[in-house]
Amino acid sequence: MADFGTRPVPGKLPRKRGERHIHTHILRARLAEASLVWAAAVAIPVLLVAPAIWNGYPLLQWDTGGYLARWYEGYLVPSRSTVFGLYLHFGEGSSFWINLGIQALATFWILQLVLRVLGMREPLRLLGIGVALVLTTSLPWLSSMLLTDIFMGLSVLALFVMVLRGDRVSTLEKGALFVLIAFSASTHSATLAVLLGLCCLGLIAWPLLRRQISAAGLLQGWLSLVAGAGMLLSANFALSGEFAWTPGGYGVTFGRMLQDGIVTQYLRDHCPREKFKLCPYRNQLPATADQFLWGNSMFNTLGRFRGLNDEMKTIVQGSLAEYPAWQAQAALSATAKQMTMVRTGEGVSEWIGHTYGIIERYLPGELKPMRAANQQRWRLDFTAINAVHVPVALASLVLLAAILAWRWWWRGFDELTLLAVSVSLAVLGNAFVCAVISGPHDRYGARLAWVATLVVLIAAIRSFAGNDEGAAHGRVERNSATPSL
Repeated sequence: MADFGTRPVPGKLPRKRGERHIHTHILRARLAEASLVWAAAVAIPVLLVAPAIWNGYPLLQWDTGGYLARWYEGYLVPSRSTVFGLYLHFGEGSSFWINLGIQALATFWILQLVLRVLGMREPLRLLGIGVALVLTTSLPWLSSMLLTDIFMGLSVLALFVMVLRGDRVSTLEKGALFVLIAFSASTHSATLAVLLGLCCLGLIAWPLLRRQISAAGLLQGWLSLVAGAGMLLSANFALSGEFAWTPGGYGVTFGRMLQDGIVTQYLRDHCPREKFKLCPYRNQLPATADQFLWGNSMFNTLGRFRGLNDEMKTIVQGSLAEYPAWQAQAALSATAKQMTMVRTGEGVSEWIGHTYGIIERYLPGELKPMRAANQQRWRLDFTAINAVHVPVALASLVLLAAILAWRWWWRGFDELTLLAVSVSLAVLGNAFVCAVISGPHDRYGARLAWVATLVVLIAAIRSFAGNDEGAAHGRVERNSATPSL
């Protein structure tokens, strides 16, 4: 009997046995992969805003009101970026759900981009890592909140991709990374400082690591920070008429020095000779910076930042010159303490009267949905959440250091080692900048701890999957990744 299934067709090669089965198998595999891609693309952004969905309204924090008010008040206030204020104003018509959508989609994009440039394109890995970060870290709470903190971690990862793996992304993606870094740098001075520090270290390391660090990518990183600074100056001028940087540096640093006891000592040493406005209060100063700057203290009586800015500047500069050893010890102690402060939810599950007042004054239409939210009905408790988040964050920081040391010793400066280096330096820089300028707070640690967990998850998956680059056995010579000196 003739085999009609293999009869040749004029102009075509005869079909081989099993070819139909192979094509069906490939088609099914591609459909399964496409399903996972769509599952990840839908599930991860939704999970990233799950806290806000449960809450019934975007999460608010004490500082949120200061950013919201920038559009309406038209003047500059300490530590409140006008750029982020404009970003929030853009989402007011949607009750700020547009802002949360942008934050969730940007987070999803950066996560998949980092995995892609590291050769981990599989959608199942992206889905697994995304779910793990949602369940065990502060990430979904950051992306569900109207605050600048989510952009710290995203900009660090974006800078890593741009500078160290820019050859693996398209021109359009480079442009998007540029915009994200510039915007993030303009939203908070600490974010700008951390990104600036990473770019400075990249410039120093470039002569030794030319194979790993792209000169073009490094230049693009620097230009993105310049663009961020220009963005902030332009927004400040547009809203206030002042072509000036966001004020408040000396006031916040003054608060940290007051908390360390340095201000009290300086006043005791100088009040007999100099007439400071704070001299009559030198024995009544609050114990913490928050109580002094944001509580009902003599700071209000003496005119707040406008009335005390020059005096605080004088005291900060004078105490730096007169007590250098004390300042250095306080800075190191504060940095070490900041590294251990990673609790999720600081400033969220408490009364945030300033933000409520700003919304009531300028956005009365938001009062009803805001007051109906679980956060404003005191149903938000982070005790159980931090029972998971804190040990995961602290373990991730320890494992991050271990991964960095092990990989550098055995693998040299490969791509995953460079990611671990970038994140480690960002975490350390964030702890130093925030602790020294404003004092240790859990909020500052929580906003970068999830990035350390991401690196640990990537390293674990690559190790267990057995597809880590480098020699399978024994030590890879570091000279292969590092030029000889």
